[in-house]
Amino acid sequence: MADNYKLYGYRWVVLAVFMFINLTIQILWITYAPITGPAAKFYGVSDLQIGLLAMSFMIAFIPLSIPVSWVIDTYGFRVAVSIGAVLMGIFGLLRGFAGANYSLVLWSTIGIAAAQPFLLNAWTKVPANWFAIEERATAVGLVTLANLVGTALGMVLTPILTETISIPTVQIIYGSIAALSAILFLVLARETPPTPPGPAGSEVRALMLDGLKHAFTVKSFWLYLFVSFIGLGIFNGVTTWVENIIRPRGFTPTDAGTLGALMLVGGVLGAVTIPPFSDKQHKRQPYILLGLVLAIPGLAGVAFSTSLWLLFVSAFAMGFFLVSTSPIGMQYAAEVTHPTPEGTSNGLIQLFGQASVVFVYIMEALKTSDGSFTPALLLAIGLLIISAFLVTQMKDPQR
Repeated sequence: MADNYKLYGYRWVVLAVFMFINLTIQILWITYAPITGPAAKFYGVSDLQIGLLAMSFMIAFIPLSIPVSWVIDTYGFRVAVSIGAVLMGIFGLLRGFAGANYSLVLWSTIGIAAAQPFLLNAWTKVPANWFAIEERATAVGLVTLANLVGTALGMVLTPILTETISIPTVQIIYGSIAALSAILFLVLARETPPTPPGPAGSEVRALMLDGLKHAFTVKSFWLYLFVSFIGLGIFNGVTTWVENIIRPRGFTPTDAGTLGALMLVGGVLGAVTIPPFSDKQHKRQPYILLGLVLAIPGLAGVAFSTSLWLLFVSAFAMGFFLVSTSPIGMQYAAEVTHPTPEGTSNGLIQLFGQASVVFVYIMEALKTSDGSFTPALLLAIGLLIISAFLVTQMKDPQR
């Protein structure tokens, strides 16, 4: 009966504190990337050792993802995310207090990296517990938005702040923000509302191991894992090598910074504006297909544009359409693998997404002797076309 379930306004409070900790951990992840040279000089280490601080997040994620998904599905997102939030807050502050000691900074960063799966793997679990089915892709889109905003803030604010204050002080500031976000989550988050958000039975999920086995029997889920692997690999690859990609065409590092920012802004807008349409129509597959197909011209523009305005428009379009597929795809995976727990399906997607860092290295390996990334970008365009074809083989779940 309709009166057996209810939506509560408090769901937005739970989502907001969850978004805040996802935002802060992205700041902590990306913080050294825009100041690699100055940071290497400050700590007396190589650029590669500074790069390791960001890479440690991906390295830690791979072995931790499945066990963390088990914790989320067994004990609930509030317990699991609280563990991650506390780790993030403690090690975020310790990294600042480490001063100029690189070894302590690295160990503190590994502590923060261990927290990340507890946050990322709960992206679909929080909406599943609190939101109606027709709101869930929108909710995941808002968490994606927080994730992208955190990355953008870390990229933009860190170089500005380090012009006037020391790197350890900046880390203490970021660690304090992380600790505040952890406290807010611990105080305000609730596992479930008093009444379920949907009809009785819609919240019931299989045990994790049974769910894992079931997920791997669903053809559409396998196809989406590949699609998400390619999509995130291309986005990360272009973001990582953006300056190298456009340099041979005579564009400046400032142009590269603007291009990267426009990709992120496009991604933020795409993650917020497209999922509500998917929710309203109860359709996932057409919107994933649309996003991939419309991202192809954007990627081609980034690869070949010689005019600045076309380059910027292409970067924005690529970010908008490619990132918009992510929250819709995560909700699609949660629905198509039912009754696999949300933490399990989400964790597998995040795991494949982190593993897509291999594409970043493939792009560098395919670079020509004169520094051109054209072969790698042609490969990326080809992979997007293949991904779009694979999405045509996916089917929306029957409701």
